[in-house]
Amino acid sequence: QVQLVESGGGLVQTGGSLTLSCAASGRTFSSRVMGWFRQAPGKEREFVVAISWSGGSTYYADSVKGRATISRDNAKDTVYLQMNSLTPEDTAVYYCASGGCSGYRCWQSRVYDYWGQGTQVTVSS
Repeated sequence: QVQLVESGGGLVQTGGSLTLSCAASGRTFSSRVMGWFRQAPGKEREFVVAISWSGGSTYYADSVKGRATISRDNAKDTVYLQMNSLTPEDTAVYYCASGGCSGYRCWQSRVYDYWGQGTQVTVSS
């Protein structure tokens, strides 16, 4: 069993930055892929970014490439998502997830078996 708790969401102005954190507890964190997804009102949940267990591989959605950086600290069982140049289109509930995958499969929500409760990010225009 893995418990995931996101934090760091809030209200930010267009062009601003935000760093989200996801703290994990329970089953071994360091051996699992960690991902971030988001869901805007009235839209389906979408993939944002993922990082391999070692941190050596990362996968970014085109919508955030160049503006987002994912990292992890296995000693602290925590994964981070830093986002810059935020726009109102980034407004969503952001979820972290834990799973097992490699390559393009990490874009698929079905490969993640543990999810956090989400943290709201609102970007004002």
